[in-house]
Amino acid sequence: MNSTGVFFNPSSERRAAFQASCAELFSQLVLCENVDATGAALVKREADLLILDLTGFDHLNQLAGVGALIRSRAGAPILVLCAYEHSAWLPELMAYGTFDYRICPVLDDELQEAVKQGLKVPADPAAAMQQELLDKEKELRDLLGVQRSLQRALSGIDNVAAMSSQICLALCNFPGVRHTSLLHMKARGDLQLVAQEARNHLDLGRLLQRRERLLQSPLRDIFPPLMAVSRGEMVLLDAPEKAGDPELAMQLHDRNVRMVLSLPLRAEPGGPEMGAICLMFDRHITFSREQFACFASLAQFVSFGLGMSELKHQNDALSGQLSQMSTVDTVTGAANRRAGEDTLDNEIRRARRYGLPLAVLTFDVGSFRSANDLYGSPVGDHALRKIAETVMGRLRTSDTLARMRGEEFLIVATHTTSTDAVRLAEKLRTAITEADLPGAGFGATVSISLGVTQVNADEGGATVLDRLDTALHRAKRAGRNCIELATL
Repeated sequence: MNSTGVFFNPSSERRAAFQASCAELFSQLVLCENVDATGAALVKREADLLILDLTGFDHLNQLAGVGALIRSRAGAPILVLCAYEHSAWLPELMAYGTFDYRICPVLDDELQEAVKQGLKVPADPAAAMQQELLDKEKELRDLLGVQRSLQRALSGIDNVAAMSSQICLALCNFPGVRHTSLLHMKARGDLQLVAQEARNHLDLGRLLQRRERLLQSPLRDIFPPLMAVSRGEMVLLDAPEKAGDPELAMQLHDRNVRMVLSLPLRAEPGGPEMGAICLMFDRHITFSREQFACFASLAQFVSFGLGMSELKHQNDALSGQLSQMSTVDTVTGAANRRAGEDTLDNEIRRARRYGLPLAVLTFDVGSFRSANDLYGSPVGDHALRKIAETVMGRLRTSDTLARMRGEEFLIVATHTTSTDAVRLAEKLRTAITEADLPGAGFGATVSISLGVTQVNADEGGATVLDRLDTALHRAKRAGRNCIELATL
């Protein structure tokens, strides 16, 4: 065997371990402890294989010189050894050039096989290049197919659960994927499993023994999707046993899982994590730079979809709140004056169109101002709210109660004649007199005066309100706590 290898790692123990495992595969093996020494060794001799062992490095910024070593090889064989918790470094380093990689920890036989592959010279370089181009073309078709499926899934932002299920289904179109899942960060750091698609009968919720608060799982620091969220970066585990948990590895192997890839979701680069997507494969795949980039792009698509869905639901909620604020009286919970007048006009048109009876009532809370002065406005507001609740509890769902001004209210009673309206008025008058209102002795001082009318076929809302106002004043002059029927 006539091959030269250059191995780089700062640790003397790692260099000695590699030498003991793979020295016999080289006629000459140079062990280097720093980037400068590695670069010098590559200048002095033509190396058939450069092995870059990243074990022991904690941060990507410690590897600034490694990128220069990769670039200097100009496509010549490189083998990168990278711990799975730092697998996010791989696509970053691929920007400097192509290389093969293995995820650590690596067994001796796996490492020896990777070195042999790196030293292997194709018998027909032209045929090998052609096959590589064909593989790239198929790879591109697969990625574009998944991307199109995912774009269709993201059209359903109205329903987060359904959209998440479609996302998982779309990701299962990638070759070798047997299980996909989507984890979403809810309020207060509660990471939830919101959707999954299984082609291998794996239930991720059962595997993690929970579907909510996943970051509290004991597997948080070893299971790729949980690591992707907590670390905020891609995690690639190319063999379940490398996670260091035998029980987890056994359960994944039982479901034919050989590799796990997880990517964090965030609405914008550097933003907070929204969750993660996880893909489980039934085979080992060495990803290219293009595949890593596509997976990152797919994760960004999913992040945008979730972000847009959340934004839409927030806008819908705000719109509902604004609508309520513009139509509801904040003190009593009844409709406000504008909403009451609009309802009256709409019901008058509907009654006229279909020839239906329509009654309108108005009432004023008697002796309220003196009680309000006596007990204070908070008690007075509570009393008004209690009065409104008492009245609404005796109206039909088709009827409307509106606060017109101060202590004066309007009731629009659909499908109601004047006779029925008078009966309703009597029921309301009695209910308010008997109501238990806030303030000691307050209930005894409260009564209501009512004006009642049935809308005529040819009159509008303003005319009806004028007639009711006249009837209400008659009821007050008559001594309060009585009912007056408005005349034409």
